[in-house]
Amino acid sequence: MQKFIFQIRSRGFFLLVIAFLIIAGLVYGQVTDDFDRSVILHFQSTAGSAPMDLSMWVLTEIGGIFPIMVFCFVLFVWRKTRRMGLIVLLAILIGTVLAGYLKDYVVERPRPDLDYLGTELPIDVESDTTVLGGKGSFPSGHVTRASALAFVLGYALSDRFPRGWILLWIFPASMAISRIYLLQHHPMDVIGGVLFGIIIAVILADKLKLSEYLNSSKV
Repeated sequence: MQKFIFQIRSRGFFLLVIAFLIIAGLVYGQVTDDFDRSVILHFQSTAGSAPMDLSMWVLTEIGGIFPIMVFCFVLFVWRKTRRMGLIVLLAILIGTVLAGYLKDYVVERPRPDLDYLGTELPIDVESDTTVLGGKGSFPSGHVTRASALAFVLGYALSDRFPRGWILLWIFPASMAISRIYLLQHHPMDVIGGVLFGIIIAVILADKLKLSEYLNSSKV
């Protein structure tokens, strides 16, 4: 993983940015609307199982900015993971603000207009942080945060666990499903969130020299 899309000038990173821009363009041009609506209609029809509904709600609440920031703060406080915690914390904050800006002022795609028909939830589902209004849909802020977190942690652990780091991507994948399941986002929104979260994490990790820090500290 450390040789994959980590360097900003790498071909992998360039393709990642291009992929995000293409998806953003397709969403802006409403090219994906029919596909997105068919998927969320399917999810709307599957809701109603109390254990599943509550599980999806818990997942989506974990992806809010405050629970993830608490985790980042713990990493930052622990001396051995301070640099990694700082990078994740910055990625979460910057990713949240930029995703909010793209949603509300650039792409301006409305959120799904379908009614949630599942089990009554303990509290209303968090649409997203209201830093910039939170009315838009692309890219998903929850998935942006989850992907940034998974990338940085996966990068840090990839040498010690050459295959195990892949399991960290269960978190953003589950987050993406929960956002669609609860009708908070379209499928393309969460795909865009994955790409955007990785892009932000790559830039920060490169600029703050995470690779050199890990090599010197043997985290």
